[in-house]
Amino acid sequence: MAFFLLILFRGFGEVTIFAEIRIVRINTMEQQILQLLDKLPPISLSEMSEIKLMNRIDKKYLATIDQLKQLLVMAQGKYMVQQIEGKRYNRYHTIYLDTPDEEMYTMHHNGRLVRQKVRVRTYMDSGDTFLEVKNKNNHGRTKKKRMTVGGIHTLNEDGGDTLLAKHAHYLLADLVPKVENHFERITLVNMAKTERLTIDCHVKFHHWETNIEDTFDRLVIIELKRDGNVYSPVKSMLRQLRIKPSGFSKYCIGSALTKPALKQGNFKPRFVRINKLLNNH
Repeated sequence: MAFFLLILFRGFGEVTIFAEIRIVRINTMEQQILQLLDKLPPISLSEMSEIKLMNRIDKKYLATIDQLKQLLVMAQGKYMVQQIEGKRYNRYHTIYLDTPDEEMYTMHHNGRLVRQKVRVRTYMDSGDTFLEVKNKNNHGRTKKKRMTVGGIHTLNEDGGDTLLAKHAHYLLADLVPKVENHFERITLVNMAKTERLTIDCHVKFHHWETNIEDTFDRLVIIELKRDGNVYSPVKSMLRQLRIKPSGFSKYCIGSALTKPALKQGNFKPRFVRINKLLNNH
């Protein structure tokens, strides 16, 4: 029957069949990753409260799905995996706010070290939503402050300006939604509970103004989060797998992908690196 359909719809059906094969391939990769995650001991959301790392040093890395599978094998016996309601692969939805002329985006693009992001993040599996402000200083240290909100449309009623007045350079009246993303996250914690490793897969972007969408299906964004320069078991694993540090802002990269009119020359080397990474694996 499959062969008959291929002949019958030749010319445009091939695209559909290719899409079906691609979906099966992605599902197979996810199944392999879930099997590897099952070999790691779980840590609950309440236990994670011990390692919030709100005042932290972050370092990001870019990898492929194949490299991720190797990393999860190496992490056995050294890391735990966050589990929420039985799930070890958790879904996130984030909406980034900026000024109408993208002031925060522009500062990041122009290389300003002291910068901030304002976002509304929903943890899809728990249902919790937060208004968050992330401030990065010129030493690379990130401080995050947040408050519980109902969603993007209730920020005023929820008192969002109270948080922004204390920790941001803007108030809600200065900001509009710009880019949103959906992704799936794996969170690993070392046995000493001194660091957290977030691993984001299948990142999808949508721009609120242009309505343009884009997706990174095979790219994996790894972020090592720790207080100070404490020992990190994963750093040697990443070196062994030749996974190198690489700056990556979901807000800025998502904006550049979905709003072509934005100034983005300084981000082009990152796009070149991403394409090279994906094409070589």
